[in-house]
Amino acid sequence: MKFTDGYWLYREGFSALHPRDVSDVVVEDGRMTVYAPTKRIVSRGDALNLPQLTITFDTPMQDVIGVTIEHFQGGLDSGPHFEVDRAAVDPVVERGEGTVSITSGGLTARVSTSGPWGVDFLGNGELLTSSTPRSVGVITDDAGRTFVHEQLSLGVGTNVYGLGERFGTFVKNGQSVDIWNEDGGTSSDLAYKNIPFFITNDGYGVFVNHPEKVSFEVGSEVVSRNQFSVEGQKLQYFLIHGPSPKDIIRRYTELTGRPSRIPAWSYGLWLSTSFTTDYDEETVNSFIDGMEERKLPLSVFHFDCHWMRSFHWSDFVWDPATFPDPEGMLSRLHDRGLKVCAWINPYIAQRSHLFREGLEQGFLVKRADGSVWQWDMWQAGMGLVDFTNPEAVLWYQEKLRGLLAQGVDSFKTDFGERIPTDVVWHDGSDPVRMHNYYSQLYNRTVFDLLTKELGEGQAVVFARSATAGGQTMPVHWGGDCESTFSAMAESLRGGLSLAASGFSFWSHDIGGFEGTPEPDIFKRWIAFGLLSSHSRLHGSNSYRVPWLVDEESVDVLRHFTELKMRLMPYLQTAAEEAYAEGTPLMRPLFMEFPDDPGCAHLDRQYMLGPDLLVAPVLESSGAVSFYLPEGTWTHLETGERLAGPRWHRKVYSVMQAATWVREGAVLPIGTVSDRPSYDWAQEMRFHAFEAADGVRRVTVPSPDGPGTTFDLTIRDGEVSAVVVGTTHDTDSTP
Repeated sequence: MKFTDGYWLYREGFSALHPRDVSDVVVEDGRMTVYAPTKRIVSRGDALNLPQLTITFDTPMQDVIGVTIEHFQGGLDSGPHFEVDRAAVDPVVERGEGTVSITSGGLTARVSTSGPWGVDFLGNGELLTSSTPRSVGVITDDAGRTFVHEQLSLGVGTNVYGLGERFGTFVKNGQSVDIWNEDGGTSSDLAYKNIPFFITNDGYGVFVNHPEKVSFEVGSEVVSRNQFSVEGQKLQYFLIHGPSPKDIIRRYTELTGRPSRIPAWSYGLWLSTSFTTDYDEETVNSFIDGMEERKLPLSVFHFDCHWMRSFHWSDFVWDPATFPDPEGMLSRLHDRGLKVCAWINPYIAQRSHLFREGLEQGFLVKRADGSVWQWDMWQAGMGLVDFTNPEAVLWYQEKLRGLLAQGVDSFKTDFGERIPTDVVWHDGSDPVRMHNYYSQLYNRTVFDLLTKELGEGQAVVFARSATAGGQTMPVHWGGDCESTFSAMAESLRGGLSLAASGFSFWSHDIGGFEGTPEPDIFKRWIAFGLLSSHSRLHGSNSYRVPWLVDEESVDVLRHFTELKMRLMPYLQTAAEEAYAEGTPLMRPLFMEFPDDPGCAHLDRQYMLGPDLLVAPVLESSGAVSFYLPEGTWTHLETGERLAGPRWHRKVYSVMQAATWVREGAVLPIGTVSDRPSYDWAQEMRFHAFEAADGVRRVTVPSPDGPGTTFDLTIRDGEVSAVVVGTTHDTDSTP
């Protein structure tokens, strides 16, 4: 939200308070509180009729400093709040000549106590960013609304990334971004997953600890500053020191949560009925038979919306006209080695029998007059489950438990963005703060049930909406995109922005959602989809089985699905980084190569784990331009070598992809290609890629139980491996 008219003036109807002086600094209980009058204090009389801001600094963990800016402190705080983990930290507070500072690890906030307002944030003694005069502001408009903002300086060459799954330009400088979940597809500035966290290439990131709307002006109001603001009398943010991007992500996910472990089968290929298509059990069997006949490895079958009766969503009752024997059908699918996912959402149609139950028991969100909030968008007369009511959570989980008993293994938790603000929540939560936070309660309700019923490490959802902390409940997918190369590129930008926001596992609809993809788009998207952390064939009004596109698509799908299955030992080893450190499986290149300025803006390629670079083909011609950082890079499948740092342009057939392995890498590559879950430590071989002679120790995880630790001896490009023991994957608690 913009408040100014150019650099000097405020927009008409807005007035501002800024800290001008420091009247006192109080240190107690590990906090440093600065009292900042909004004009210079020259005499005692200046303290009369004068607003004063209270700015508190604390240290929730090493290398993180929290800043809370307050005007009036007497307001109600009805929640909800993000879950933020705090460690026991004893900060160092020092008073100097004209300054006072608080230090946590290598991060220092140094406040000027004489002269103009200013706070310098220092990382290991080097300036990271500053809050300068007029950076802190309490703004009031003619309507009586109050906002609090902070502006942190942007250094020359400082790039800002993240802020959730955003589909526009990858580097956020110059953009206005509102953190407000909306169902807007992938072709606009709206987003399903809005995260009030950004990361920079300059050694720091910032998490704004507010679940409500946070407005960012990233060098777009004052071009040398990154502004963030919220409505109200209080603003709290955490400045997180790196120095590397991975360090920042590690500390951010330590604050807000690391991903839970997910089952090995979830990495396999998912096939969907698609959305508005006509299907029944015969259709489902024809798809699965066709996959088997063509030797296409399939791990999960997904039933989208119409497994339930129209106008009854979501009542969790199989349509008897199309699925008269759901238990038998699901059992038969399990006998074929498949897992089953079912589409759900938190909206309860008026015709559903659950609407009457929810109404009578008070489990639906209400208006201020006590009536149930309803509208006709999506489902006629639908209501919304109130997940702030513990009884409603148990009620909803009990309905899903019935599906698990029938044989469902996972849920696609769709929607959760269209959450009204003119309502009253059971626990008294602020409806504006609940708008984004609802997705967290919704996904947590489902994920916790799956964990309880299936066991630790066996729960997986396919979620569309999220807020900060949502990364703890994988997997998320990119939402409704068109079936074009442009949409493929925007989906990738969204995934990379989400990765820069602390999310480790991400997927997208292979071929696009809206429309029917042309064969060349579908085949290129297959490669991109199978070289993502999770892979799903799904569409809106057309089936996504490859033989309905063309027969070559069958060969392409088989090739890249088998390639991903062979990559499972490598992918799961990389996933251990996510569980232990929060490092995303799919990651932008700036995160892996922070010192290479050539990687700063790259958004059409990514690293899959630490050693495999992927550049999806986004042209019908098969041509792709990609950048390789310093070193000798080897093509994963052909063995071709190219040098970096430099750009290359190559043309690939549909049976190929730009998959380049980093110099020095030793990849565990499986010998099994028809399923994701096998003995990764035994049914694989180590492959060295321009690796220097020597000895190194690596651990390859296992789908179940302990991983296996090897001592590798590398000589002249050949690798010999000796087992030296086992280690439990779960030693690093997510």
